[in-house]
Amino acid sequence: MSVEKFLKQRAVNLVVGGHYTLANWYDMQGKPRNFACRTSRVSPFRMIMAVPVVGRIGDHITSYFSEFGRLEGRISDTMPGGFLLELAMPHALRRKLADQLAWLEARQRDPSVRDARRQARIIPATPHSTLTFADGSIHGCFVIDMSVSGVAISADVQPEVGTPLAVGACVGRVVRHLNGGFAVKFVEQVNRDDLESRIVRPPPATQPQPQPTAPSGAARPQPAPTDDNYIYLNA
Repeated sequence: MSVEKFLKQRAVNLVVGGHYTLANWYDMQGKPRNFACRTSRVSPFRMIMAVPVVGRIGDHITSYFSEFGRLEGRISDTMPGGFLLELAMPHALRRKLADQLAWLEARQRDPSVRDARRQARIIPATPHSTLTFADGSIHGCFVIDMSVSGVAISADVQPEVGTPLAVGACVGRVVRHLNGGFAVKFVEQVNRDDLESRIVRPPPATQPQPQPTAPSGAARPQPAPTDDNYIYLNA
């Protein structure tokens, strides 16, 4: 299914952070790479995810969200900085996800709950930015969350602790590695009102999409069939 068609279907506009692994992406030790991600629209059948590494149509994705647990599926469409994931699960789990979405959608209408989440961390409306290294190289990145003193990042690169770099226009150093990314501490604290405008800097349009590394002889996954007709939450 295409992103355009999914946007016309019944779904919940829901921002939930998590992490994912992309088929045939490995780290230097040969282990699957973890990347941060964020949903923007979710139904019991598919979801749109904002990600640092997009992958290709047909790629298998394993994701984890604290609200939903482990979700698997295949990419059915891509867009700049994200993709549409077709969820693969038995009927019972799909019904459970539908119930969770109904509850989360209702909770979104409670302003006090939303305010409490914002106080815990600052999540930019636009999650994509750029990393600039001392040698002048530039990489696109995904902003997990941020504060006046630092930012959590996920990207196709994993710089060593102590590496100097700039996230958007904010200069800092890598201070620790996270599950699916790394943390950067700024050299100087940033004014809260200027934080998002200084950090969020879209990557150059000409920047090539990194290619995955796959074991020799690895088979390419095939796109899963989609279910174009369904009734979501008895709507």
